[in-house]
Amino acid sequence: MIPRLILLCLLLPCISPAAEPEEWTFLDNGKLRLGVNRSAGAALGWLSESGRDANVLNRFDLGRYVQQSWYGATDGSDWNGKPWRWNPVQAGNWENKPSQMTAFSVKDLSLESSSIPVHWATGELLKEVALRQKMQLDEFVVRIDYEMDYTGTMTHPLQDQELPAVFVDAAYPKLQFMAPGETEPRSLVPGWPNERYSISQPWVAYTDATGRGIGILVPGIETITCYRAEGDPNNRAKGACSYVAPIKQLVINPGFSHRYTVYLTLGTLPEIRHRFAELLKKH
Repeated sequence: MIPRLILLCLLLPCISPAAEPEEWTFLDNGKLRLGVNRSAGAALGWLSESGRDANVLNRFDLGRYVQQSWYGATDGSDWNGKPWRWNPVQAGNWENKPSQMTAFSVKDLSLESSSIPVHWATGELLKEVALRQKMQLDEFVVRIDYEMDYTGTMTHPLQDQELPAVFVDAAYPKLQFMAPGETEPRSLVPGWPNERYSISQPWVAYTDATGRGIGILVPGIETITCYRAEGDPNNRAKGACSYVAPIKQLVINPGFSHRYTVYLTLGTLPEIRHRFAELLKKH
């Protein structure tokens, strides 16, 4: 079957009264449908099977997109009463101030974008950081190539970096991954706050009660951080989520540049594992 492209630019209701109107672009190849919010750094906020109005991702606020998020030195900033640090975020800050997109293009079943991130705590535009991404749909797999370039003069200390941050709908509570020395996937529901695990294969998955879900593959990753947020009892449908981030410790210093590739897929755990095994043969 010849892949079909559905490209839609929509104005959607605001997530909160303080948010700006959202501008979305969707790609659909007949198997998967993805959507990026152009008014939030073109961050990925929608992923579903084609033809189904069931988003696997959680986008309760601008911090919960699949996106680049980087960490540096403590800087006296404050996030809603919590001491914070230098933290460029692709989509926008906690008070719904969006990042600044500098380029966006779509061709066939791929899109590319560039943006200047904002500081998660302060909302300041961090012009010393340039974020780029390229997304492609190929059968049942989304490939995302991320790039971060830093032109600042400050050296930031060694920190865990989210490569990338991934927030999944609360209907997918079960985390699956291969732990060192184990021959079968480990299955658990993360607690709160963050838990940290070593992985022997560079993928992780979240699945629902039927055994279907989302898989995330980042070649070269050996550690993940994760948690399960139950949300506000009065607004659980939006506040609850399952979070995971493949992480690596990196120092951001003058001239720093980092590129990495992420693969996403939807399906059963055997399907996810098979697709990722085939992809890893190419790395």
